[in-house]
Amino acid sequence: MKLFKPKFWQSNNRFFPILLLPLTCIVILYVFLKKTFRKKRKCSIPVVCVGNIYIGGTGKTPLSIHLAKEVEKKGKKPAIIRKYYKAHGDEHNLITNYFGNLFLEKNRLKAIDNAYKKSHDIAILDDGLQEYQIKKDLSIVCFNEKQFIGNGFVIPSGPLRERLNALRDAHVVIINGEKNTKIEKKILKYNENLEIYYSRYHPLNLDDLKKKPVVALAGIANPNNFFELIEKNKINITQKLVYPDHYQFSKKEISELVENLKRKNFQIVMTEKDFFKIKDYNIPDINFLKVRLIINDQDKLIKRIMKLYDKTM
Repeated sequence: MKLFKPKFWQSNNRFFPILLLPLTCIVILYVFLKKTFRKKRKCSIPVVCVGNIYIGGTGKTPLSIHLAKEVEKKGKKPAIIRKYYKAHGDEHNLITNYFGNLFLEKNRLKAIDNAYKKSHDIAILDDGLQEYQIKKDLSIVCFNEKQFIGNGFVIPSGPLRERLNALRDAHVVIINGEKNTKIEKKILKYNENLEIYYSRYHPLNLDDLKKKPVVALAGIANPNNFFELIEKNKINITQKLVYPDHYQFSKKEISELVENLKRKNFQIVMTEKDFFKIKDYNIPDINFLKVRLIINDQDKLIKRIMKLYDKTM
């Protein structure tokens, strides 16, 4: 069963976070033990880890795709590595649509080894920050400026996978959103050597969305970010449909929804990630918001990644 994020994760309400603190302490202890006692392995190719501390909705996968394509432009042969989860087929499909070299295994080390055997020369580890048995050559932590760390508690009291002191082992932070000096100061308290970059999504098909009134659908971790991106570009949303992250639509469910909206002369607009959940259904009259990821000072970041090749020669 898919669940929505609790509202108290983003609020100042301390009742439920404090009530759940015993369970949170168990999670913190579990993470500490994994970090302490799991032996790290150096891989045969450089590993760039793209991960997060806030659970979901920070743009890890689009960033992994973007970095892999930029490194490929430099004449290298990157591979994207993901741990296989049956429920994450939407992200798997999104990656393979834009970048073919995806290696999926239940064990990420095995996936990296498979990539190396097929002559790939760098691994982009998508969603690997909490993989403690792999030595990362470059760790990138993603945040969204709107949610940042929520109420600041570790799950289940809050939305954090681990405490912010995990930033001590990171090299780069990428914040999706507007420049925020308060966030920067909080981050740098844990690691003053972090390089901080900002990213944003630039819509590419806005004209297609202006033909009919829009019903926006999102089955992602932070749906309001999607809705705000549409509205920010002066497209009015008639109705907002919210589903849990990784929600898998049945063909019947989505077909009936589309037909109902067509009768009302509305158009359905989905996130791109949601669209790839239903792409194989071949249902007409479904639009999705196509975006391009833009990173400030991107050349500097790519140069840092390319320097990893020098260390392995």
